Amino acid sequence: VQLQASGGGLVQAGASLRLSCTASGRNLHSIGWFRQAPGKEREFVGFIRWRGNIIDYSDSVKGRFTISGNNAKNTVYLQMDSLRPEDTAVYYCAASPRELGLTALNSYRYWGQGTLVTVSS
Repeated sequence: VQLQASGGGLVQAGASLRLSCTASGRNLHSIGWFRQAPGKEREFVGFIRWRGNIIDYSDSVKGRFTISGNNAKNTVYLQMDSLRPEDTAVYYCAASPRELGLTALNSYRYWGQGTLVTVSS
């Protein structure tokens, strides 16, 4: 399985960006988004579980970020609105064979290369 994340860029605070993640190879059960800010650990942002179309977010992005996806196209989107400087990070998408425990990094087997999002104040 290979994943390709795209859509990052430099925006001002309050702006929006939409990231895309396209997976190739066999379908897995869930796709997650994570981010890693400079000098910090990688953290959970959100996930979509295809069965039941279950979506969840971290508290830090809930209400501002929206995940959607097309299982048939193996594509997942992360719509990011009301961006803040603290959202600045490299954003990664990852694929998991699991349907539970999807907030944890070690639930994901395959990772994309990341796309940089920079939010200026």
